[in-house]
Order: sequence, then C-alpha cells, then structure tokens
Amino acid sequence: MPKFIVRLAFALAACSLAGPLQAAGPAAGTPAAGTVEDRISVCLTCHGVKGQSETPDTPSLGGQPENYLLTQMFTFREKLRTSELMNEMAKTLSDDDLRTFSGIIAKLPPPQPVTTPPADTARMERAKTLLASARCTTCHQANLAGQDQIPRISAQREDYLLKSLRAYKSGERTGYDPAMIEVMRTLTDENIVDLAHSLSRTP
Repeated sequence: MPKFIVRLAFALAACSLAGPLQAAGPAAGTPAAGTVEDRISVCLTCHGVKGQSETPDTPSLGGQPENYLLTQMFTFREKLRTSELMNEMAKTLSDDDLRTFSGIIAKLPPPQPVTTPPADTARMERAKTLLASARCTTCHQANLAGQDQIPRISAQREDYLLKSLRAYKSGERTGYDPAMIEVMRTLTDENIVDLAHSLSRTP
C-alpha cells in the first residue's frame, strides 16, 4: 500500500477516535497567535469569512464535509499535496489543530451559486449529460454536496473548478483517489469548461 495512503489512514483514524475537540494553543509559525478563531480568520481572509471565497482561483470552503477538510489540510501539512502558500500555512499545525480547524470551517454556510453572468442553457444541459455519463453523483452525491472525504462541488468558484479539473486532466494534481484521474482522461477541455460553468451555478 502506498505510504501516502497509510499515513492518511492513520490521520483519519485519529480523527474518528479522538474525544471532544479541544482548542490547541498556537505553535510558533502557525497562521496567527491568539484564539482558534483568530488563527482561522487568517485562512478565511482568502477562503471567505462567510464560507464563500471572493479570491480568484481560491475555493469556497463553507459546507465542505469535515473529513474532506481534515484530509486536505493533512495532505498540505505533509506536502503530499503541493501549494507553496498552503504548505507554509499548514506546516506547524498539530493533529488537534487540524481537527479543530476542519470542525469549525465545515460549519460555515455553503456558498451561493453564481448568478452573473447568467447560466447558459446549452452549457447547463451538456454538463448535466456529462455528470450522468461520468457518474459524478456516485461519489459527490445527487446534490453534489459531497460526503466523507469527497468535496462539495456545487456552487464552487468557476475559476477554481476550471483550475482543479484541468490539473487533474494534466496529471498535475494526482489526489489520493484514482477515480478522478480516470474520469478526467475521457473529458475534453470543452467538457471541463461546461462542467465548471454548470457546477458554479448549481445550488
């Protein structure tokens, strides 16, 4: 079994077996000194204080499954997923920090769908067909709100969806589940554009 999967399994097991989350004191170099809320506020400067990002190419985190958030922060901390900013932000977070942060952020309200420019009916229909043929709802659920370690993709930022889907397509982003890579191999860039347009406008 790949080392990454083993380490990830240990992290998730620790989350499920832990007792009530306790606010961990900030370690040197963590996002900010002070209360947990103060420290998380640094993260939400980019990701959106009310769960909806207003920063280009940066995902909205409101309404994401708690285990998904925990998994992603773990992979950033361990540099199993690379992003210079996120790797730096997460490098000194303890396991308790990861559990606490993911628990709080998961309770933020889900983002609202894009309304401008308005939805293109033809693109929405093409995306609906793609979602069915690729069986996206099998993992992301019928309402695309995600579950467990699978992200909510409804009402996500269109530019971030484009960036992520293209990264999966190119192999730049590998992920811990090969399902996404397999799905993306069959899609064209035109398909990706249609999906991003539709998902960002889906409540």
